[in-house]
Order: sequence, then structure tokens, then C-alpha cells
Amino acid sequence: MPVPEAVMPEAAVPEAVHRRRWVILGVLMFSLLIVVLDNSILNVAVKTVAAPAPIGLGATQSELEWAINAYTLVFAGLLFTSGLLGDRLGRKRTLLFGLVVFGAGSALAALSDGPAELIAHRALMGFGGAFVMPATLAILMNVFERDEQPKAIGIWAGSVGLGIAIGPVTGGLLLEHFWWGSIFLVNVPVVIIALVAMVLLVPDSRDPHPGRLDPPGVVLSIVGLVLLVYGIIRGGELADFTDPTSLLPLLAGLAVLAGFVVHEKRTAHPAIDMGHFRKPAFSGAIAAISLVFFALMGVTFMSAFYLQSVRGYSALQAGLLVLPLAVAQMLFAPRARLVVTRFGARAVCTAGMLLIAACLASFAFYDASTPVWVLALVLFVQGVGMAHVMPPVTVSVMQSLPRARAGSGSAISNTFRQVGGALGVAVLGSVLSTAYRGGIEDRLGAVPDGAARHAAGESIEGTLAAAERLGAPGRELIPAAYDAFLGAMHVTALVSTAIALAGAAVVAAFLPARRPHAARGGGPAPQAPHGDAREPVRR
Repeated sequence: MPVPEAVMPEAAVPEAVHRRRWVILGVLMFSLLIVVLDNSILNVAVKTVAAPAPIGLGATQSELEWAINAYTLVFAGLLFTSGLLGDRLGRKRTLLFGLVVFGAGSALAALSDGPAELIAHRALMGFGGAFVMPATLAILMNVFERDEQPKAIGIWAGSVGLGIAIGPVTGGLLLEHFWWGSIFLVNVPVVIIALVAMVLLVPDSRDPHPGRLDPPGVVLSIVGLVLLVYGIIRGGELADFTDPTSLLPLLAGLAVLAGFVVHEKRTAHPAIDMGHFRKPAFSGAIAAISLVFFALMGVTFMSAFYLQSVRGYSALQAGLLVLPLAVAQMLFAPRARLVVTRFGARAVCTAGMLLIAACLASFAFYDASTPVWVLALVLFVQGVGMAHVMPPVTVSVMQSLPRARAGSGSAISNTFRQVGGALGVAVLGSVLSTAYRGGIEDRLGAVPDGAARHAAGESIEGTLAAAERLGAPGRELIPAAYDAFLGAMHVTALVSTAIALAGAAVVAAFLPARRPHAARGGGPAPQAPHGDAREPVRR
């Protein structure tokens, strides 16, 4: 990458902007909340979307996974490019563009006639969301002085926990009273409010020396990830990862991603600077972020079926059960820095990962009559573990880079978090589907048609729908479906536990034991290179 030719101090924030900085932060949080809220709402609605029309769309388990992953993969693939466009064209402009696209995608998703349309419109929503998240953080950095930026970023990040908390409950309330499309349509008026507030209150800014775009890198990352995840999902559908329709996309995806790494190392303007990964603290923290969300998102996808299909809870009740996890994160995450100061990031993050692993392992012991208070307690403890992992590893990422490249560090951590979550849904969803098919296929003799039998064996919702169509002869399928799902869930829980334990090993090996004095606030703040100097914020 080009070496900056000069060093310049950061421009001061104009007084008029400084006076309304906290109001601007509220608008930015509101914009970010829309994106986070949408994903957590969809996790609660998967059972309803899987139901046959007119209640849902009759989506299969793999189609549900793609409805989640289509958004995440497009979002993660475009994150760096959207950040560069914001620097070049103006961050406020790109944020407004992202909100408009996200709102349009939400309206189209609500009116989808089938799973394929829903997946396409979710991808459009991911395209818009990719322009929202990096722009909000970039604007934040330009309206707060350096000494207030850590506090502002902490509050900004807290809006993610807020979205986790209110998303499932909001989704449950909407599904209790309206049709499934309401979980997407609700975004439209919220987007309109955010757009008005953004135009009236938020200033624009841009980098006077923006980096160049990396279209080949973006295309390679998206194509590689799509092929990889498609191969995994297809293997889960067929219960055979050696089938050519699964194996070939898997190998092609790995080859494209390898080409992406080679390209990023050679290009003068990479989407991801591969040099960062040579720093153990940086690469270890990035791996931990990916593994945490890999395990968490996969189990979240699975638990929605457990709570609603096996336990019989409504979408609202299932959403309320997620609240302890979010509440724990909001309570403990702001205080995690105190524990890290005393014991060091390595010890705290390792303990947090082990706590998460223990909670994921508990899913292997759940049955159809596990007390609700046990579920709530485990989710609360899991939230405590998350709260003592994510803030320290994020700090490790940011402190591994110069302050002038803080935006790059944030983009990388967010991308790997999104990709880790997408792969978690795909891999653990495939494990769940494969294990479920193995446990139920010998009990599907009452289902006459071959295609119908295949669909009935793909997921618990498919089996229950087949049982309902069969009437009295299909009643014996219901307890068999419950037993097969619980067995598949236990296998998936053990796999996710192993992934969390791998994360614990990574942080124990690579994160620093103690934060250096300068990281705790000692020493003068480094000045920004000329290439990262901020242009004064335009009012």
C-alpha cells in the first residue's frame, strides 16, 4: 500500500457539530439498529416462514439458511468497498443511499411470493446494509474529538446488543398479530424516520485522499463465499458431501477464496490488507470473533426450531426467552474492561469462551420437558460469556493497528463476524439437517410419494407438514419427528461446543496477557498520516 508522504494533525470538529454530537450519535444508532434488528427478527420467524402457504412460504431448511446467508454474504463482501465509496463520495450520501436500498429491499421482501424471491430481496437488503454500518462509524469518528471517541464507540456498539434484545420480541409481537411479511414491512417507516433525521441533523464528511476501489477482490470474495456455503448447504440437503453438486461448489469456493488471498497480497489497493494478519494479537482476535459467531449463529438458528416446533412456544414466547442473553451482554459488556485491566485479555477471553462452550454443550442435554428457567439461565450465562469475549477481542483488533487505520480494523472485524455467522448457519444447519434425516428417514414409510418423502425428511417442519396432510396415519410421525430433532440438536450442540473450545484455544495462544500501558490511555495520541487526515466536517 502507498506510504503516506506527510503527517498532519486531525482537523478540529466544528463547534456547531460538536454541540449536537450526542444527538447525531442517536441518529446513527437508530440507523444501525434497523440493520441489526432485521436479522434478529428473522431468526425468530424461521418457523413461520417455513410453514406452508398461506401462513408462510413453505421454505425448506436450506432455503431458510439462504434467506439469512444471502443478506450476510452480500453485506460482508461489500463492506470494504462501501467504506471506500463513503470516503470518496461522502459518508452521509452513502449512508442515505444504503438506507433507501435497505428500505426498498424490505418492502419487496414483505411482498415475496416464494422462497426464491425472499432470498433475492434479502440479498438486496444486504447490499443496502453494507452501506449503513461502515458509514455510521466513519461519521461518528468525524463528529467526536479523540478523547470522546472511545465512549461514543462503546455506546454505538451497545446498539447491537439492543437490537439483539428487542428484535425477537418485536418479531414475536408482529407474528402474533400480522402475517409473516410484517417483520420486513416494519422496516419501511423506521427507514423513513431515519432518513429525515439524517438529512436534518447529520453532517457530511469525506477523506480528501481516498483509497482506490478493489472490484476484483470484492467479486472474488463474494463468489468464493457463495460457492463454499452453497456446497455446504447442498451437502446437508442430500446428507452426502461427496455428491458432485455439493463437492464441486465446495472445492471451487475454496479455490476462489485462495485466489482472493493471492490477489489481495499482490494488488496495490487491497480490500483487506493481508499484512495485518501477520500480527498474532490481530489474527487471534479475528479468529476468535469468527468462531464465536460461527457457534452462536448456528445454535440460534437451531434453537428457534427447538423452542417453537418441539416445545410449542409461540414466536413471541421464543423471542422473550432470548432476552436474558441480550440483557447479560448489555449489563456486563461495559464492565468487561475492568476485568481485563485486572486479569488481562487472554485470561478473560479464554474464560469467556469456555463459558460459552459450556452453555452450548448444555443443548446436548435438553429434551422436550427441560424447565424454562433452565433455558433462561443458560442463555443469561452465555450472554455473560459473550460480554467478556467480544469487547476485549475488538480492543485487541483495534490496538493492533495504528489509530489512522482504525476504520480498516473495524471493517475487517465486522466482515469476519458476519462471515463467521453465515458459515455457522450453513455448517451447523447442514449438520442438523443431515443428522435429522438420518434419524427420521426410516420412519417415513407412511409418506407415499418419493419427492414428498424427501421433503418430509429434510426438517422437522417438513415432517410435521407431511403428518398433517396424512391425517390419522401420520400421527405417529409427530413423536418420531420430535425424537429425531432432539437427537440431531444434540449432535449439532456438540459440534458447536468443539468450535467454541477451538476459539478458547486460539485466544489463549495469541491474545496478549496484559494490555500495554499506552493502550490504557497513557502516552500521547499518535497523529494521523496525511492519507487519513479528516477533511473538516461540512455542516
